[in-house]
Amino acid sequence: MKYLDGGWMVKEGYEVDYPAHIYATRQTDNKLTLFAPFRYIGDKGATLDSGMLTIELTSPHENIIGVKVYHHKGTINKGPDFELSHSNPDVSIEDDDEIAVFQSGDLKAIIKKTAPYEITFERNGKVLTSSKPRGQAYIRDNTLNQAYISEQLSLDVDEKIYGLGERFTNFVKNGQTVDIWNADGGTGTEQAYKNIPFYMSNREYGVFVNTPQKVSYEIGSEKVSRVQFSVPGEVMEYYIVAGDSMKNVLENYTTLTGKPTLPPAWSFGLWMSTSFLTDYDEDTVNHFVDGMIERDIPLEVFHFDCLWMEEYEWVNFEWDKRMFPEPERMLTRLKEKGLKICVWINPYVGQKSPLFDIGMEKGYFIKRPNGEVWQWDKWQAGLAIIDFTNPEAVEWYQNHLSRLMDMGVDSFKTDFGERIPVDAVYYDGSDPERMHNYYSQVYNQVVFDLLEDKRGKHEAVVFARSATVGGQKFPVHWGGDSTSDYPSMAESLRAGLSFGMSGFGYWSHDIGGFEEGSTSDLYKRWTQFGLLSSHSRYHGSKEYKVPWVYDEEAVDVTRKFTKLKLSLMPYLMNEAVKATKGIPMMRSMVLEFPEDLSCHTLDRQFMLGENLLVAPIFNDKGEVDFYVPEGKWTNYLTNKSYTGGRWYHETHDYMSLPLLVKPNSLIVEGSVNDKAEYNYGEKVTVHLFELSDGSTAETSIVDTKGNSIGHVLVSRHNSDYSITVENLENVQILMHNVKDLQQTEGGELESHNQGTLIKLTSDHATISE
Repeated sequence: MKYLDGGWMVKEGYEVDYPAHIYATRQTDNKLTLFAPFRYIGDKGATLDSGMLTIELTSPHENIIGVKVYHHKGTINKGPDFELSHSNPDVSIEDDDEIAVFQSGDLKAIIKKTAPYEITFERNGKVLTSSKPRGQAYIRDNTLNQAYISEQLSLDVDEKIYGLGERFTNFVKNGQTVDIWNADGGTGTEQAYKNIPFYMSNREYGVFVNTPQKVSYEIGSEKVSRVQFSVPGEVMEYYIVAGDSMKNVLENYTTLTGKPTLPPAWSFGLWMSTSFLTDYDEDTVNHFVDGMIERDIPLEVFHFDCLWMEEYEWVNFEWDKRMFPEPERMLTRLKEKGLKICVWINPYVGQKSPLFDIGMEKGYFIKRPNGEVWQWDKWQAGLAIIDFTNPEAVEWYQNHLSRLMDMGVDSFKTDFGERIPVDAVYYDGSDPERMHNYYSQVYNQVVFDLLEDKRGKHEAVVFARSATVGGQKFPVHWGGDSTSDYPSMAESLRAGLSFGMSGFGYWSHDIGGFEEGSTSDLYKRWTQFGLLSSHSRYHGSKEYKVPWVYDEEAVDVTRKFTKLKLSLMPYLMNEAVKATKGIPMMRSMVLEFPEDLSCHTLDRQFMLGENLLVAPIFNDKGEVDFYVPEGKWTNYLTNKSYTGGRWYHETHDYMSLPLLVKPNSLIVEGSVNDKAEYNYGEKVTVHLFELSDGSTAETSIVDTKGNSIGHVLVSRHNSDYSITVENLENVQILMHNVKDLQQTEGGELESHNQGTLIKLTSDHATISE
């Protein structure tokens, strides 16, 4: 929200008050309260007829400081609120006439109490950001008769801001205006399905604004050296989240807001959809599934989109008998082919659905202020919206889903959740403005909790489009409606990287683009990108997305990259476990290499886990420019070596792309490439890349539930390599670009075109060049 007119004036129609100084303080229960009047108080008479801001400093966890700013405290909060955890860490408070210091862990808030008042946030002597004079403000928009609390935090020279949810705009958010307001705008606008009021700085801190209301950001825009954020009402709370690194900031932020949940291993395999408005029946489904089997393309999940239900009746939770006369038998036959089943749902009920009258009679829908059911004709005629604040409505909705699960459904695509009205009344009295963004949280949780209850822990997965803070607990999310062209493919990647910088561990997108118009060329390039993402799904609008409708080479590309991903499941599952700590599987380059300034703006490449660099190709010429950080890197597909610290320009056919391995890496490859869920510790090949002298590389192997089942460690001293393997049998070590090794003990050597293959005969081997 922009309320200023240049550097000195205020826009017409606005009134703004700023705190002048700290007149008084109070300490209670590890909380420091500051009283900041809007004018300087030189004597007691100056306290008359003027307002003030009250600022409370607290700490929910070590290295996180909460700042609550309010004007009038007596306003009513009808909820909902984000679910945050609190550990009540030890804090220290110092307070004298001029300075107050509130400290949690290594993070300090240093308050200059005298005029002009300001707060500086500092960690280990390093200034992170500051609320400068005239940074905090109480604003009145007289045209709308609306009050706001606003804050401005300083931006340093060359400081860059990331995150704020799944945003399709530039990856670096400096210069942008961002409103945290969930909307169904596709991937080509400034709107976003998943808005998260949390941003992260390359100076190793983050800022989280704790409200599901609309938060309006001006990021180096209205004030070019400030991040300004405003919320409507009389109160605002934000948290400064510090850490040893950008990764650690994400870990601390997700400690506060919730850790990503580990999805089931099978969810990392290939998902195939019927697409949205295609004409399909059971024969079509069988044609797709059998066609994938006949072409030796492993398929893990089959997804039925909207038209598994009769049109105009979304949702009725009943199979369209015109197209699927024996749905339960059909699902049984599909599951006999080794498939998991996903079906599309949304939180709406069209008026033609038999469920509408039941929901209306029972009070299961959101209402208008006059007591009528809230309805409109967008999406479906006479559409109503489930009121998930009503426990009986939740049970009703879950019972229908439970019946589908009993038929054989394993997962639900939780579509929509963004088009939520603010002129609404909820069963529990929730504030409709706060519910607009928060609705996605209760919607996804209702479905996820049922899946977890019926299938067990680590067996629940949704395919969700909308999200807010805490949604990382209910994976997985996909990028929404993209167009079928290269700019949309690139904007999808930018969105996924921003989403990962917002606390979410897993992410997907529609391979080939959602809208019609995908070419064979685009399909094959997006397939490479999609199968090197955390989750992989073919889906479209009015076009089938099976590879053979494009050309036979598309079949070969799909087969190759599907099998590549499945063979990498031991590596990917280990990285998925790391994501449960808050560090995403698909990582921006700045997150992995913050010390390399060249990585701070990169958004056309990413790290898949800690060790694999992926540079998708975004044009029909097969050309790609990509940056390689310091060290000697190796292309996993070709074994070509790259010297880091520079850019490369290459041309690739459809069977290759830059998929580079970081030096000093161990990549564990499984012996299975036809399914995602298997024994990741059996007959594995451990690929060793560019281990420098005096270095150690190590990795863990986990099972399909994320439990550690083995460990591999390789160290090098001069020309000697020491290999230790724990709890694994039949392990092979492939040392890339290292030849002419000599056996000393514990292994058999075999020449290989990529280096030397070591077949271990014991749990320890020493090899010399």
